Amino acid sequence: MANRGRDRLERAKRDLAHAEHARQAGDYEWAAFAAQQAAEKAVQGLLLGLGGEGCGHSVLRSLEGLRARLDLPPAFLDAARRLDRHDILARHPDGFPAGLPGEYYTERDATEAIDDARAVVEFFERASPRP
Repeated sequence: MANRGRDRLERAKRDLAHAEHARQAGDYEWAAFAAQQAAEKAVQGLLLGLGGEGCGHSVLRSLEGLRARLDLPPAFLDAARRLDRHDILARHPDGFPAGLPGEYYTERDATEAIDDARAVVEFFERASPRP
């Protein structure tokens, strides 16, 4: 079976582009969620490319699995913690005490998530084995 790591990285770049579009449209919660998805897929892509398992929904947990193999910038773990919050909160109305997720997200939240995800995607694209 072919290694699908590069496919995940390519999907991560598309998710990152979607995050930018959502931010520009004022859909800040969806921008944050798409950014989280981009980082998640980038990390999974590298794990797969290195012969590991590329599953799970936590960027932080996946990064922890890579720490023994790669010298990761310390800021990545903080970025992963921030991004993982958006996986559930950005999509589910019961993630907050009342109202919709969009009422709690700002352009600054979306921008921070996109910046975090971009750093992760670009780092892992450089670190990914080439076919």
